[in-house]
Amino acid sequence: MKVIITPNPYRDKNLSCASEAKKILEKAGVETVVCLAFDVDKDFALPKTVDLKELNRELKNSDMLVCFGGDGTLLHASKAATYHGVPVLGVNIGTMGFMAELESGEIGQLANLAKQDYRLEERMMLSVSVLRDGAEVLHDNALNDAVVTKGAVARVIQMDIFCDGIEAISFSGDGVIVCTPTGSTAYSMSAGGPIVEPAAENIVITPVCAHTMLSRPIVTAGSRTVDVHIGRIGRKNAFLSVDGGRAFRLNTGDTIRIQRSRYTTKLVRLSNKSFFEILNKKLK
Repeated sequence: MKVIITPNPYRDKNLSCASEAKKILEKAGVETVVCLAFDVDKDFALPKTVDLKELNRELKNSDMLVCFGGDGTLLHASKAATYHGVPVLGVNIGTMGFMAELESGEIGQLANLAKQDYRLEERMMLSVSVLRDGAEVLHDNALNDAVVTKGAVARVIQMDIFCDGIEAISFSGDGVIVCTPTGSTAYSMSAGGPIVEPAAENIVITPVCAHTMLSRPIVTAGSRTVDVHIGRIGRKNAFLSVDGGRAFRLNTGDTIRIQRSRYTTKLVRLSNKSFFEILNKKLK
């Protein structure tokens, strides 16, 4: 068995947690390599004692990825792993860590991986495209969400949202969040959206600061196609961000098409904790 360890060097000082996990896994007979899920700043000093490999190259012949960090780090790492069919286990050294299976003080449980003592939990993803003048100018996949938001100095954005070609809601506001059940506990929850258990297969539409009392969150079936049509933004800016990634500038008339992706993320579970136990613990 070969396991990739991906630390967040900004949170895991000197990669101490990743190094400890490497020792635990290798003692249990597991082959390990350490890779970064993202590039660090040029002036950031990485420990020279850790041999860092290239993630996409190692994913081609690995059985699992163990990610250290918060949900943001896990989102970065899991997308690359998903494209290679590799399951992911999250170890939380961030704040919330809804997707993580272990906390940093529980990494001794990683030894159970060598005994195949775990199960896989599949999470639906979203396919996100930007259509401009009939052509696709951006495509990505989201485990959490696709977020349309105004620029820092923009006024409201006019948006018309369609489900399977039928108008569902039209409003002006600061933006809209379209998320998976996994993403329902992220930005969508903060914006007043519903919490949906991850095993459900739904798409959630959550308006952000809508300028009408009738614009409420909508939960659709996972089989729906959701189109967000960008109306008036004037000379101001509107942006799309997928899973918190780099913002893509939108134009008036653009359509963001969101539907269930052909990819699913596989999360590794070592325990039988209920989602509701995790929810109560994280939200206190």
